[in-house]
Amino acid sequence: MKTQNYTKGILWAAFASTMWGISGTILQFISQTQNIPATWFLSVRTLGAGIILLLISWFREGRHIFDLFKSWRLIGWLFAYALIGLMANLFTFYMSIKTGNAASATILQYLSPLFIVLGALVFKHERPLRTDLIAFGIALVGVFLAITKGNIHSLAVPMNSIIWGVLAGVTAACYVVLPREIVAKHSPFVVLGWGMFISGVLFNLWHPFWSHTPVITGKLVLSISAVILVGTIFAFSSLLYSLNFAPSAVISIVDALQPVVTFILSIIFFHLQISVMEVIGSILVVVAVYLLQRMGSSAT
Repeated sequence: MKTQNYTKGILWAAFASTMWGISGTILQFISQTQNIPATWFLSVRTLGAGIILLLISWFREGRHIFDLFKSWRLIGWLFAYALIGLMANLFTFYMSIKTGNAASATILQYLSPLFIVLGALVFKHERPLRTDLIAFGIALVGVFLAITKGNIHSLAVPMNSIIWGVLAGVTAACYVVLPREIVAKHSPFVVLGWGMFISGVLFNLWHPFWSHTPVITGKLVLSISAVILVGTIFAFSSLLYSLNFAPSAVISIVDALQPVVTFILSIIFFHLQISVMEVIGSILVVVAVYLLQRMGSSAT
């Protein structure tokens, strides 16, 4: 029975990772083929996703979705999560895709567990384990191969895309760490809903969705709707559901499907040319993160 539950959990987590992989590919289509400002797109995406998530949360929990605002401390963490975790991550990831491609952006963002370890070293003075150092070494070799194709004199993706991708990895680490105290006391679905909604309000203060509106086409509406539903609602709901059947340590390993799906879809739809060195590099990054998460969960 336990094995069946684990299998069910892994399948739902695999579905979530697949949805994120598809969403990354759609983001590349939006950023590179639709002539729209990044800030306008993110205003629409975050506000739309936040409203939908809060409506779903209201039907599930009623007035309890407002309980989070009874603590000033949790409100502070929520705004930090919305600003540094969600807003910054969505923006940097989008820009990395826009200036490069979804495959390389996904791989660089996938380094977030390594940045969590680095953050613990810098801010908490927690010395990394030997396995952490091994994972760092493997990841660095993997990233080097993925972005240079093994040739130190050339880059497979533009430097600005790499910088945005590394920042996406750092902000993805913030996305994981910042809401921990809130999620310990409130539903992750509610926390994500409020985080998205606050991010949406802040993005709209930056660029209101009704200002300098681009030409609205059927493709644009469908692609934005797909990112909101597939990359946010379906993916996160599936991930939360998977945690009912398998522990987070097992679920996190399945996240390796996301870059694989993105690579495959990028090859099919964007005719991405990938060398053997890039494949090896990407595999090394996935292995490094697997080791970090596996050994980290064993240590705890």
